[in-house]
Amino acid sequence: METALAKMPQQRQVFFLTTLLLLWKYGSGAIRYSMPEEMESGYLVANMAKDLGLRVGELATRGAQIHYKGNKELLQMDAETGNLFLKEKLDREALCGATETCVLHFQIILENPVQFFQTELQLTDINDHSPAFSDKEMLLTISESANPGTVFPLKAAQDSDIGSNAVQNYTLSPNLHFHVVTLSRSDGRKYPELVLDRALDREEQPELALILTALDGGSPPRSGTTEVHIEVVDINDNAPQFIQSLYEVQILENSPLDALVVTVSAKDLDAGIHGTVTYSLFQGGELSQPFVIDKITGEIRLKGALDFEATPYYNMEIVATDPGGFSGKCTVAIQVLDVNDNPPELMIRKLTVPVPENSAETMVAVFSVSDSDSGDNGRIVCSIQNDIPFLLKPTYENYYTLVTEGPLDRERRAEYNITITVSDLGTPRLTTQHTITVQVSDINDNAPTFTQTSYTLFVQENNSPALHIGTISATDSDSGSNAHITYSLLPPQNSQLALASLVSINSDNGQLFALRAMDYEMLQAFEFHVDATDGGSPALSSQALVRVVVLDDNDNSPFVLYPMQNASAPCTELLPRAAEPGYLITKVVAVDRDSGQNAWLSFQLLKATEPGLFSVWAHNGEVRTTRLLSERDAPKHKLLLLVKDNGDPMRSASVTLHVLVVDGFSQPYLPLAEVTRDSTEDDYDVLTLYLVVALASVSSLFLLSVLLFVGVRLCRRARAATLGDYSVPEGHFPGHLVDVSRAGTLSQSYQYEVCLNGGTGTNEFNFLKPLFPILPTQAAAEERENAVVRNSVEFY
Repeated sequence: METALAKMPQQRQVFFLTTLLLLWKYGSGAIRYSMPEEMESGYLVANMAKDLGLRVGELATRGAQIHYKGNKELLQMDAETGNLFLKEKLDREALCGATETCVLHFQIILENPVQFFQTELQLTDINDHSPAFSDKEMLLTISESANPGTVFPLKAAQDSDIGSNAVQNYTLSPNLHFHVVTLSRSDGRKYPELVLDRALDREEQPELALILTALDGGSPPRSGTTEVHIEVVDINDNAPQFIQSLYEVQILENSPLDALVVTVSAKDLDAGIHGTVTYSLFQGGELSQPFVIDKITGEIRLKGALDFEATPYYNMEIVATDPGGFSGKCTVAIQVLDVNDNPPELMIRKLTVPVPENSAETMVAVFSVSDSDSGDNGRIVCSIQNDIPFLLKPTYENYYTLVTEGPLDRERRAEYNITITVSDLGTPRLTTQHTITVQVSDINDNAPTFTQTSYTLFVQENNSPALHIGTISATDSDSGSNAHITYSLLPPQNSQLALASLVSINSDNGQLFALRAMDYEMLQAFEFHVDATDGGSPALSSQALVRVVVLDDNDNSPFVLYPMQNASAPCTELLPRAAEPGYLITKVVAVDRDSGQNAWLSFQLLKATEPGLFSVWAHNGEVRTTRLLSERDAPKHKLLLLVKDNGDPMRSASVTLHVLVVDGFSQPYLPLAEVTRDSTEDDYDVLTLYLVVALASVSSLFLLSVLLFVGVRLCRRARAATLGDYSVPEGHFPGHLVDVSRAGTLSQSYQYEVCLNGGTGTNEFNFLKPLFPILPTQAAAEERENAVVRNSVEFY
């Protein structure tokens, strides 16, 4: 006990002082209503919104609730209109018993902000109960010596109603000997007494039967009757008298059964049998009492359990009766003393679960505490643990609110078990604990986080479509839909990059796929951003940079730029016969679209007319002579060179080079042979004749005309081919490129058209316009077809 009291200052406790409660109660005005009992369900009691000064619908928006001092809900409220209705028919006697004023207490609780309104509903009594006697028959024994005016007590009728609706008057059936008078006790209840008007004569009338009627004050009045049976006995002139007219006793509510409460004593001055006294409970205000009296000794003992919270006191009337029928009466007032036998009660009125993590000072729960005991036994201390971010705040009377001390963080702790401890100050102290599990709901306050700020992925070119090239991963500390991450590709900053045709991403797991085969020669690397967006509202996102590097594959063969291999005529290089060893004839220029070692080119001489006369440098492609030329060397040479890369597998290209040995560049040795006429030219005139005949024979038929037109076109092309079939002698020099530079290689800026006149037989050069690699047009081809065959041939 001392240890617990020593720890009390360390806890956040709220001390519920009786004085503070009284000041609060009288300081805050309660809203009071009044209505008759027994009204039907659905009866409109009042409009709470109007009485509280609130707007229509504000009760609903602020979550108005009715809380009672008990578990039974008697009223219901329409939060939209503010009307307060009866939920069921109310019986004042069942709710309040014999209490004069029946007041039902309930609270109206509003949120945002939290407000409490104390409300009282007073039930007014209606005359819905008739008076009833506990016994259908009363037996009185009256001595015949009784003097007129003698009063005999009668048992009162019980009426559950109060006030004017309770018993107000008693009447007696007409007779010659008695009348009844109605008297009032100190508490206002009416009781009857029988008054003797005329002396009795046992020999004349030994018994009397009278009807006693109890009337209440209702409109119309209700009544109850009982029969009073009077037996006339012989003379007994002394009634028993109690030593005390009032006995006041106190007893603890936890007293055991059969415990002695008090002993009453009465004396009768008569002697003999008329002086013997018997005791009995006469009227105690209730139809049943938890007490029993010994009729011989007058000892009052406990026969039932006491409950201070239910009935704090009892008033009983004890009657002492002698054999002659005389009786005396006393009152026993028993006060039940409270003991600390009721632990505090805690009732959760409202619970907000779960609690958003980012809200500050959020109301988690509203609860009320109570203790049915009195004094220190009913004074309450309320507390929670120290190591949690929650506070207890007193609100209205015995109501408390549990609020958060500050914003919560679900990522640090998602659940709290809060134990509310309620203790009274009685001896021994009784404690009640209630544990509330508060779950922290997630708020989307964490953006997705990538495992890396940037990713570098490698993909080999010529990959298969839909190839998985890597995975981008992000995490989110939130939960549920707030942690569901969706991946997407952001539009590239470079508008020329068609990112949508290159890669795609799985929106659920971040896997990246190449949509098509990559070509290193077209795209060596590209960058883009990946966006990770969670499913919260509003959604949070983050980005990561992804760089995709395309790895080169040896998928391109070397390409020879010079000499061009797709020209209509082979390229011929000139070699002076007086050239020194190491003379640079030409340089083979080649490229490879691959990179790295796949683009390292080497040159090799595969075949030559004179293998020992020429050599090629492996790294730069220069073709040079290895010795002096002699007269025995052929004037024309054909070289086959191989250009290969360093990839795996190796790729290569070949190039053919024609070398013509000349005596000098100014008078090249270009002998021309006589041009022989093709034998097909002799048939030219015959073919023309056939053509004219064919045109004349099928001119009337349209279809044959079309076919003829096609034939004409074919014949014209054959004619052009005929003109071009003149053979060129071996010494004839086809389209020659004259090297006038000092390096010995041919430059495109010094290429000229060479025309040779076949008729003169002399080696005469005609230097015309510079010749560029311009492809012949269709018009030029047709002009050549229609040209007259002359005694000269042009070579390009």
